Amino acid sequence: MIGTAAEEAPPLVLIVDDDVDVRTAISELMLSVGIEACCFGSTRELMDSPLLERARCLILDVRMPGSSGLDLQQHLAAADITKPIVFLTGHGDIPMSVQAMKAGAIDFLTKPVRDQTLLDAVIAGIERDIAQRASTRIVQQHVERFSTLTPRESQVMRAVALGRLNKQIAFDLGITEITVKLHRSNVMKKMQAASIGELIRAWEILPAELRESRVS
Repeated sequence: MIGTAAEEAPPLVLIVDDDVDVRTAISELMLSVGIEACCFGSTRELMDSPLLERARCLILDVRMPGSSGLDLQQHLAAADITKPIVFLTGHGDIPMSVQAMKAGAIDFLTKPVRDQTLLDAVIAGIERDIAQRASTRIVQQHVERFSTLTPRESQVMRAVALGRLNKQIAFDLGITEITVKLHRSNVMKKMQAASIGELIRAWEILPAELRESRVS
C-alpha cells in the first residue's frame, strides 16, 4: 500500500522517544509494513540528523528530557520546515492535544496505542507529505518558467490573469493590440499553458511576493 503511493521506497519515518523499548517496538512495527524507521532518544539528536529532509513523517513523544516534542514542532514551524507529525505520549492532556492539532499534527495518540491506530496515523502523514512535496514541485516549476518572462510579458500575464481583454491591456500598457498578442503568445509558450485557464491557474500558483515584484 505504501510502496505504490510513495515516490521513494521505502518511505522513512523518524521516531523520537526517550524510552528505548518504545523506540524499538515502533521501529519494528514500521518495518513490518515496509516503512523504513530511524530512532532518536532526543529532539536534539533528530535536529542534528541529515535524515530530517528525507523523512516522510515524524513520531514524537511529548515529554522528554530537554526539548519536548511540542517544542520541536514549534521549532520546525519557525524554521519553515513542514513535516507531518504524529504525537505519541503517555502523559498527554487536552490542552496539549489541542495545541498540537492546531499546529498541524496528524494525530495525538496516548500510550498504549493499538498498532493499527498508529499505522493509520503514520500512513496519513506519509500521504500528506507526498502531496506537499508534489505541490512544492509544481510551484517551483511555475516559478522557473515565470523567471524566463520579460518584464513586459510578466505584465501581460498578470493582465490576462485578471481578465483584461487585449485592447484593454494595450491601452493600459500603451502598446498596440498586435504587440499584446505577441507577448501573450510568448507567455503561453514559456509558461507551457495550453489554454487561458491553465495560464490563470499558473499565475495563481505563483508566490504572491513574486507576482507583485515582477509586475510593479
